[in-house]
Order: sequence, then structure tokens, then C-alpha cells
Amino acid sequence: MHFLPINIDIENKRLLIIGGGRVGLHKAQILARFTDTASVISPEFREGFDRLPFTLVRKEYEAGDLDGAFMVYICTEDGELNRRIKRDAQQRGVLASVCDNPSLCDFTSPAIFRKDNMTVAVASDARDVRRSMQIRDAIAENFDLIESHVSAPRSIYNKR
Repeated sequence: MHFLPINIDIENKRLLIIGGGRVGLHKAQILARFTDTASVISPEFREGFDRLPFTLVRKEYEAGDLDGAFMVYICTEDGELNRRIKRDAQQRGVLASVCDNPSLCDFTSPAIFRKDNMTVAVASDARDVRRSMQIRDAIAENFDLIESHVSAPRSIYNKR
């Protein structure tokens, strides 16, 4: 798998999370750091969803739920349902991430550290998520030092 690390403008885009369990909550918590306009579809919601700024739709998934969507995180705990949602998304041209199954993903979520307007994303093409998280954590722990080092005038920048 080869994933291109990019930033995507999600302003005024319809974002969905399908699945109200542990994985869906984790993705929703990450997404909430970047937007307050997403919808989560699930027949049941794990505790914690009610503290997020998203619209919660308590229902079983139907293919029409994807109509008009830009991007969907597929986070049900049913592998066959996840594959069906992915097929439905593909037919509609909706970017889809089947959480916990990178081989079905159009995109994956990197390990993210964010401070002010700086975002650092560490990705491993979904091959070593734990290591990506460790590197992200090391960056977070040392961010102020890195930032002060980069902000200082350096002769290396004058050699171009």
C-alpha cells in the first residue's frame, strides 16, 4: 500500500462516521480536533459520543446515508458490513477509511500532534501504527525545543 501524505480541506464538506463503538469514538475524538460538523450513524453509541460536537443519528446503516458525503470513516465492528459500506462509498465516489483494515482504505489517519496552527502527522503506510504513535509522542514531548531550534536564525538557510 502506498498512501500519499496530504492535508484535505474539510470545510463545508459532509463528513460521516459509521459506527458508535470504541473505534468510532476514537476516530470521532480525533476528528473533533479539526471540525465540529460531522455526523455519526449507529444504532447505539458508546459513552463519550454525547460530549462531542457531532450530530448523532441513531439508526442502522443504509446505503443512502452516504449520499452527498465527502468522506466516511467506517468503524462498525462487523467486517462484512464494513466491506459493504466501503463498496457503497466507492460506487458514490466517497473517500472511505475502513478502520482497522488498511487494505480497504482510500486514506488512513496518521498519528497526529497539533499545537496552535502546527500539525505534525506521522504515518507508516498503515504498517507500523504503534511506532508512528511513539514517534508522534516523542515529537510532542520535544516540540518546544524543536520549535525554538527551527525559529532561531541559522546559516544553513542562507546556503540556498
